[in-house]
Amino acid sequence: MIELYTAFTIGLIGSFHCIGMCGPIAIALPIGRKSWLDRSLGGLVYNIGRTVTYGVLGAIFGLLGKGIEMAGFQQWASILMGIIMILSVFFPFIFREKFNIDTFTSGFTGKLVRRFKVLFGKQSKSNLFVIGLLNGLLPCGLVYVAVAGAINTNDVVLGVLFMILFGLGTIPIMLSVSLIGNLASGTVRKYMNRVLPVFIVILGIIFILRGLSLGIPFISPKTKMLTPNKEVKVKGACCEPPKTYEMKPLK
Repeated sequence: MIELYTAFTIGLIGSFHCIGMCGPIAIALPIGRKSWLDRSLGGLVYNIGRTVTYGVLGAIFGLLGKGIEMAGFQQWASILMGIIMILSVFFPFIFREKFNIDTFTSGFTGKLVRRFKVLFGKQSKSNLFVIGLLNGLLPCGLVYVAVAGAINTNDVVLGVLFMILFGLGTIPIMLSVSLIGNLASGTVRKYMNRVLPVFIVILGIIFILRGLSLGIPFISPKTKMLTPNKEVKVKGACCEPPKTYEMKPLK
């Protein structure tokens, strides 16, 4: 299992990527022009909404991971997840002009955007919370990486914790964006967008190593691939009749 602190790291580093993806939503939040404390509270409510959605996703995919574990395929699943994470970095560069994943999610995203337009017209904490809930459902490569980690926990509770910690990791930057606007300069974002793919590839390699069970401490601990139980029969262990002993009188 990938340690839970990794989830927070993914969110913290990846949040610079979020500035470009979800930054416009964070900047446009209807938090008004009231006191700094009230605006901070509004931005926090929005981010809590996102984190709640991530937690629900963690429960769903943690349960999926549990099912994979019970079926005896958790190490193969870890290898597969690692391969997918690495491909998610190289795939857009290889098929940049031939394939665009946005075409598969445009309908769903369009419905969310239309819902956003209605919610952005009202200033209330409940609206901000719902905006956060819906924002958590927007297609995002970084969320997919976190979901892979939730699956690899092989547990519902750990899956929830993994995704919540991921969401909490994104809050410092996203809350700052809501309050200050475009917090990071273009140079910083460009640098972080270069670091993020490297981080995802490294994480993917760790997933693969975990699945291979090479006996490397902390990185690839030695475990056994689960196989169906086999009955082991010991000759004479349960088929021999009980032995009898002759009692002789003492002299």
